[in-house]
Amino acid sequence: MSQTLHAITVLGHDRPGIIAETTERLAGLGLNLEDSTMTLLRGHFAMMLVGSGTASDTEIAAALEPLTTDGTLSVTVREVPVEDAPAAAGTPWVLTVHGGDRAGIVSAVVAEVARVGGNITDLTTRLAGDLYLLIAEIDLPLDVDQAGLDVAIREVAGGLGVGASLRPVETDEL
Repeated sequence: MSQTLHAITVLGHDRPGIIAETTERLAGLGLNLEDSTMTLLRGHFAMMLVGSGTASDTEIAAALEPLTTDGTLSVTVREVPVEDAPAAAGTPWVLTVHGGDRAGIVSAVVAEVARVGGNITDLTTRLAGDLYLLIAEIDLPLDVDQAGLDVAIREVAGGLGVGASLRPVETDEL
């Protein structure tokens, strides 16, 4: 039987043990976790995994079905094509936006990134009281005028009453 890749999501009310139970069941099927992200979103647990193995979508869904029996979690499983992840062709940057919360901050700011062909590779937002924070990792094409993009983002953010900054990613030295 050949190896296939599966995208798995687990979403619902947070409680201790979700990660342990999910990964134990996947390991029991021989599924190797190749990529994952997990977080809390306003008290709701969200997990996305990509795993490889010989189990089918149906077998994986059946193994994870006990997670859903109390109705607080939902699970989806979908086979995804095996593709080589292309190497980033641009430069890595971090975009930070902060200020008073209001509708439209994400769409307005990320539209400026998309306008120049930038690709958002990770985005996190948090709301603490009325303070809103957005942190995004982005890849910008090599020929982008980063200073011009920074000005455009600051103008859009200023129009929304929030602050923004764009800076290159610092290289980790191990």
